[in-house]
Amino acid sequence: MNRNSNTYTFLYAAIMVILVAAVLASVSMALKPRQKRNFEIEKKKNILASVNIESDATTAEKIYADKILNEYVVSVKGEQIDGDAFNTDLKKERAKAAEKMALPIFEFQTDKGLKYVLPLRGSGLWGAVWGFIALNDDMNTIYGANFDHEGETPGLGAEISTTAFESSFVGKKLFDNSGTLVSILVAKVGQGQGVADENKVDGISGGTITSKGLEKMLLDDFTSYQEFLKKKK
Repeated sequence: MNRNSNTYTFLYAAIMVILVAAVLASVSMALKPRQKRNFEIEKKKNILASVNIESDATTAEKIYADKILNEYVVSVKGEQIDGDAFNTDLKKERAKAAEKMALPIFEFQTDKGLKYVLPLRGSGLWGAVWGFIALNDDMNTIYGANFDHEGETPGLGAEISTTAFESSFVGKKLFDNSGTLVSILVAKVGQGQGVADENKVDGISGGTITSKGLEKMLLDDFTSYQEFLKKKK
């Protein structure tokens, strides 16, 4: 075949594309188990962080196994249903009708008693935000929080994943004195008049949209878990 012909050039390019695609597909398949394990370790680290337990890539799995007492899935009615709590994808669950959603629960034994960890997922300014809230066994008081984001602005909305912001949730309450779910208001300093201090935290300076997205995530998800929380009180 004439190497200077258009046909040769086309066939050569097509073969190279196929070969490169095959190599990339093989590499992707080979790395998939490792990627899955890394994702699982990172998730365990974040769950442990919500109950104020430090861990790293080498210790997270062991600490998680030692400290977790139970993990299960409930419906919006607060009833336990079949499902795998750790592998439940909240993004997919949020796309379902409320009565079909599966809500994961994780129970941990800490030095300060039994804690219930609730996964959360919502939207920030540039993409998804998510996290874990740990509650005391009164099913009302926040023991710890861990948040993360897909692409919020560094120094602004991305501050939701800092220890300073997460620690501001400790001791806050989900319900008011009448037993009504009010969730947590994420407000600018000086705003939120009429809302008890135990039901609000200061928002991120310059990150109003992210703060409000996180506030909505908290309200939406705590509302979904509300019946479970009331049954456990």
